[in-house]
Amino acid sequence: MNERILVIEDEPGLRQSLVDCLLKRQYEVDSARDGKTGLEVATQSPFDLIILDIMLPSMNGLEVCGSLRRLRINTPILMLTARGKLTDKIVGLREGADDYMTKPFEMEELLARLEALLRRSSLTARAQQEVYDIDAIQIDFKNSRIIRDGRMTDLSEREARLLRYFLEHRGEVLTRRELLHAVWGYNFAPLSRTVDVHVAWLRQKLEDDPREPRLILTIHGRGYRFTE
Repeated sequence: MNERILVIEDEPGLRQSLVDCLLKRQYEVDSARDGKTGLEVATQSPFDLIILDIMLPSMNGLEVCGSLRRLRINTPILMLTARGKLTDKIVGLREGADDYMTKPFEMEELLARLEALLRRSSLTARAQQEVYDIDAIQIDFKNSRIIRDGRMTDLSEREARLLRYFLEHRGEVLTRRELLHAVWGYNFAPLSRTVDVHVAWLRQKLEDDPREPRLILTIHGRGYRFTE
């Protein structure tokens, strides 16, 4: 392994533990102890993954994450938080984080999450259809946006991956476990509402009435299906 990982964490003991553990796994590691420095490091050279704490001095992790995404830096971000509130986690995902873990955590689980993100991001890109037209909706994956009724809405990287997977499997019932594996790279099903939250965001952007969806249908007890 020679993937480059940036650790942005202000707690000295945890930061050093993460760095030591990653070095033992043969990753190349840089670190920063505050948000402003972390953002500068992340924008000055390429990384394969960023481990980012939310509670940071000078600039919090949510601000760092949002700034990176606005700069079109799509490096996978694994966010760390001591907060247990679902709303904090949702805000992190909305700002562009790819995954999150709540402190305290087991190092082996963090490594598994990290490996899943790296595996997903390193998959060879296939030749894929870039534009789909569905009724009055145009889905433009090249520019990561939806044009609906003349209004343009941006898609996050994860929303685009999930929507593409739905479109490539139209008419099929897709379980949450399958979606977690195909879109997030997990080989296990973490106890989270990650899939449901992202489906809700897609419905807000695609559906005339997100409460009565006609495109992304919930198949109770099984998963979701994108209508044919």
